[in-house]
Amino acid sequence: MTNENNAKVTIETTIHAPVEKVWEYWSEPDHLTKWNTPSDDWHTPSAENDLRVGGKFSSRMEAKDGSFGFDFAGVYDEVKLHDFISYTLGDGRQVEISFISQENNTKINQVFDPETENPIEMQQQGWQAILDNFKKYAEQ
Repeated sequence: MTNENNAKVTIETTIHAPVEKVWEYWSEPDHLTKWNTPSDDWHTPSAENDLRVGGKFSSRMEAKDGSFGFDFAGVYDEVKLHDFISYTLGDGRQVEISFISQENNTKINQVFDPETENPIEMQQQGWQAILDNFKKYAEQ
């Protein structure tokens, strides 16, 4: 599934932590379940991650009130330690994440193919909210 315009969506943030810590918090399932939400009324009760080329990942995101939930899963296409991750989601969409070390800070740049059911702006806001939550978690 691809979007009509082949548009890519970009989100980014700068985290006040070294790239080694950022990478660990991004990729370890125990950490992922603590930050992978767009807001306080959501949670990620489970996550699995085999961070290597051909490895699979999956996480379950749910509204805390039980009204809605979904699985987020895919396969890694490229993994460069502390630098770059790309993966393909189950529906064929592509995601690329760059980790740019800047002294004691790490800039994350994430580019993804939007799905076709929701407005691009809504998807960008949702993914950015999750990335902002990651920044808050990683800077603790």
